[in-house]
Amino acid sequence: MISDHRCFFCFTRAFEKLLEKETISNEAKNNFTRDMVNLYTNKWDSINSPEFSRELHALLGSYTLNHDPYKKEKKENNDQAIGMLPELRLIIKQSENSFNTALRLAIAGNIIDFAASDTFDLKSTIESALLSEFAIDHSEQLKEKIKEAESVLYLGDNAGEIVFDKLFIQIINHPNLTYVVRGAPVINDATMEDAEYTGMKDVANVISNGYDAPSTILHKSDKQFQKYFREADLIISKGQGNLEGLFELNDDRIFFLLMVKCNVIGEFLKVNKGSLVVFNP
Repeated sequence: MISDHRCFFCFTRAFEKLLEKETISNEAKNNFTRDMVNLYTNKWDSINSPEFSRELHALLGSYTLNHDPYKKEKKENNDQAIGMLPELRLIIKQSENSFNTALRLAIAGNIIDFAASDTFDLKSTIESALLSEFAIDHSEQLKEKIKEAESVLYLGDNAGEIVFDKLFIQIINHPNLTYVVRGAPVINDATMEDAEYTGMKDVANVISNGYDAPSTILHKSDKQFQKYFREADLIISKGQGNLEGLFELNDDRIFFLLMVKCNVIGEFLKVNKGSLVVFNP
C-alpha cells in the first residue's frame, strides 16, 4: 500500500518535475495538485504504489493531453543502451561466468527508471553491479530453474533496460521464452514499440500485458497475458514495480530481479537502498 508517508512525498517530487516539463497553465497545475491530494486521501490504504502511479499519470494526461511524457527520453535511453552493446557483449565474452555477468548487467539496466529519478549514471552503475555482492542471491537457483523449465515468462520493466534484458535472454537461450511489455505508455516503462525498436522480437516471443500500470497487476491484465502467466513454469520479474504488484501472490515460480531504489522497499526486503537482488520468495 502507499500508506507509508515516504511514498506520498516520492510521488509529489516526481510529479512536480513532470508538471514543470509540461506547457500547461499554473491554474491547471494547481488543479492537478488538488486532485492528486484528494486521490491520495481517498485511496492511501487501498491500492499499491504502481496502481496509484497509474491513476496519477492518467489524471495528469487529462490535463496535458500528453499520455507519453517520456517518449523522447525512452528513445534516448534505448539508443544509449544499444550503443553500449558491443562493450557489454565483450564484458560477457571475457567473463568467467557469462550467466552471472549477463544477469548483473540486466539488473544494472534497472537503474533506468524515471519513477525513481530522472538522473542516473548508467556506466558507473554497470561497473558497480559487476563487482558488488547480491544482497539477496538466488541466482544459482534461477539458473537451475531455467534449465528445468519448459516455458519461461520474462516480465520487462523500463525502456533502455529492455536492451540489457535482451542480452541476458540471449545468454539464457531458452527455446520457449516470452517477454512481456506494458499495455500502453506509463512513465518510461517498455511497450511494444520499444520491443520492436530494440530488436527484442528477434530473441523472444513478445506480448503485452494489456494494462498501463508501471507493474504487473494480474487481475487487471488481459486474458492472453493471464493465460501465459498461469501456464509458465518459471517467471522472471524485473524491477521494483513488478515486485510491488506481484509479491503478495507468494508464487514460488517468480524470481524478482531488481535494484532497490528506495528505503521503503529496502526495509521490506531487509536490504540497503541500492542493493542488487535476485530473490525467489
